[in-house]
Amino acid sequence: MNTMSDASIPLTTGEWEEWGNPNEEKYYEYMLSYSPYDNVVAQDYPSMLVTSGLWDPRVAYWEPAKWVAKLRDLKTDNNPILLKIDLEVGHFSASDRYRYIRERAYDLAFMFDQLGVSSPSE
Repeated sequence: MNTMSDASIPLTTGEWEEWGNPNEEKYYEYMLSYSPYDNVVAQDYPSMLVTSGLWDPRVAYWEPAKWVAKLRDLKTDNNPILLKIDLEVGHFSASDRYRYIRERAYDLAFMFDQLGVSSPSE
């Protein structure tokens, strides 16, 4: 909510037309009701791989970093919550198709690991 309320951050005020201006109470309360960061509570959470790009102009890298830190601090289980920040990409991930395929492989490897799926040779 802090980022969405800060008019000095590029692209923020343009989002107000779609989402509402959180500096107005009615929009603030509604947005707060579904804000991922503001709704983290002490409970069990599933395993998560949270990804971000350093050059993302829409969701700055510190937003997922703050969310992951809060999740790790409050969660009551032993499931992993990993944060992967790519230092070379923006909002839509890699544009190079081979790098994109490697990124999807990384995501799938995490998922398969969490599901207990192993390679045929194991």
